[in-house]
Amino acid sequence: MVFVALGANQHAHYHGQELTPEHTFLRVFDFFAKNKIKVLKVSGLWESPAWPDPLAQPAYKNAVVQVETMLSPLDLLAFLKRTEEEFGRKPTVRNAPRPLDLDILDYQDRVLDTQILTLPHPRMCERGFVLFPLQEITPNWIDPIKNRAILDWIARLPLSDVEPLKRIHWPT
Repeated sequence: MVFVALGANQHAHYHGQELTPEHTFLRVFDFFAKNKIKVLKVSGLWESPAWPDPLAQPAYKNAVVQVETMLSPLDLLAFLKRTEEEFGRKPTVRNAPRPLDLDILDYQDRVLDTQILTLPHPRMCERGFVLFPLQEITPNWIDPIKNRAILDWIARLPLSDVEPLKRIHWPT
């Protein structure tokens, strides 16, 4: 199983259209399919405050998808970076607003630590906006490094990270 996190807090520009984050995600799913990446499961949509200063930029929309791909982890990472660019992401400073952020969370329970890619994602178990949507689509996920269940990781989150999360609806 391969899990990818999606996040955005700016409108994207794709083929001449301006898209809200929610609509960007829906277009990304189509883009994946055109590139032989099959979306198997999609979490609910979650809203989380921007970090480090929630007043400095809009809240993020977040989701997690389970995908099936023949790409290697490094090839998938390269594809996700190209996808971000396709939807208008430009290189900028860390934690800047963005129209699309795609991260590999887990790739078939592999453990990998290179300069380019670390698996599982090194900060995923500290982020409610990742853990809650991931738990929706794989409630029995186990961290392949620490052998902890996802509900154990969720229970360890500080209340200050959990309280502002909001489950919102996908656009119709």
